[in-house]
Amino acid sequence: MKLQELLKSLHPIVPFTGENPVITSIENDNRKVQKGSLFICIKGYTVDGHDFAESAVEKGAAAILAERPLSLEVPVFVVKDTTRAMAVLADTFYEQPTRKLQLIGITGTNGKTTTSHLIEKIFADAGEKTGLIGTMYTKIADKTLETKNTTPESLTLQKTFREMVGAGVSLAVMEVSSHALDQGRVHRCDYDVAVFTNLTQDHLDYHKTMAEYQRAKSLLFAQLGNTFDNGKPKYAIINADDPASEMLTRSTAANVITYGIDEKADIQAKNIQMTPKGTKFEILIEDASYPINIQFLGKFSVYNVLASFAAALVSGIGINDIIASIESMEGVAGRFELVNAGQEYTVIVDYAHTPDSLENVLNTIQHFAKKRVFVVVGCGGDRDKTKRPLMAQIACELSTDPIFTSDNPRSEEPLAILKDMEAGVEGEAYQVIPDRKEAIKTAVSQASAGDVILIAGKGHETYQIIGNVVHDFDDRLVAREAIEVR
Repeated sequence: MKLQELLKSLHPIVPFTGENPVITSIENDNRKVQKGSLFICIKGYTVDGHDFAESAVEKGAAAILAERPLSLEVPVFVVKDTTRAMAVLADTFYEQPTRKLQLIGITGTNGKTTTSHLIEKIFADAGEKTGLIGTMYTKIADKTLETKNTTPESLTLQKTFREMVGAGVSLAVMEVSSHALDQGRVHRCDYDVAVFTNLTQDHLDYHKTMAEYQRAKSLLFAQLGNTFDNGKPKYAIINADDPASEMLTRSTAANVITYGIDEKADIQAKNIQMTPKGTKFEILIEDASYPINIQFLGKFSVYNVLASFAAALVSGIGINDIIASIESMEGVAGRFELVNAGQEYTVIVDYAHTPDSLENVLNTIQHFAKKRVFVVVGCGGDRDKTKRPLMAQIACELSTDPIFTSDNPRSEEPLAILKDMEAGVEGEAYQVIPDRKEAIKTAVSQASAGDVILIAGKGHETYQIIGNVVHDFDDRLVAREAIEVR
């Protein structure tokens, strides 16, 4: 694509003069620049891309997009916000791929990963070629790739969507984080369906207030647009039981479909019954009732199923096909995942890393726990500190044997994080074991037949970040080893 054609997608105030080379790629990492690249200077938290513009030119960059004038041998185009411009240019360069896909975006504090996997399975079972972008990985048809962020930056995102189109993918489902929405990473993504799961405390280190966190989530629904196309209608799927639902409904001009358990909703769950093997309930739509028997436990699982059901339904999948697909799903890695090595006690690994998600999982365990409930839990470093005492309080209130340990301490001192947790439970009984492996081994060594051990916070993760070092660490493998050794 010629440079002038590419820059036309930006506002007309950006002047174009001089050479008009063919742009072979767009890069914001100077290490990836090749001959013919457009290099975009991004101001990051730790580095400024403007400092690498000269290096990019030396590697063959044909032009530079920056936020200030730079004296270089290639054309330099100055815009107010290169991050915002990058989303526009990426969409243009990769030929607006999301207009060629059915795109479903899921936002909320908890439940995004399970809901996205449920939706992806429903469409795959219906014969669609699918793509998925989320916390655990990126999937393009039959190919699976590692991912660094829940929602990638716009350049990676649009390139991924272009690869999906090239692979024949017809339906893409993705987790949309509040950071991505606030930073404009999903600008120019043409969503057909936006799903809201819930809003509870998390990420206040970034958003500062719950109101600002909620505002960031609302952007997904506002970005569905104001127009209505009979051939490709837009839908907002919203959890009616969540207090944020009213504000999110006001934020969108799209068709709103609500789901819920307690409040009246378009799609509602009633007569919920939990068994050791799963959950039975009825899905009510107007005057019709549809029984369903899922292989998941917990009220939160019912919400995830309702959200997935609604998204598939408005996308044209038949009700019976949706139910059959959901009933056949066994689970998602690291989400209420059982670790079974023949022991007489139950060991569960779950990604619960917010106060609400930890409370939900522990409340679910109460339905089948016969004796003691151990919970091994920590809090991540360089993240929202205000939730630490809350996590500790919930652990002490809803378990018999809380064990506080390290999660991903990152640059923080592990003991300082644990002190923050302990501040919320003065006078309560608990153990503090900073080494996560030792904490898990301790829970396993102390458990007896009929007890339940919950290892919370990391779920599917196969690493632990201590300082600047990423160590191999998988709660499931550590727990299995401890069980087998015992």
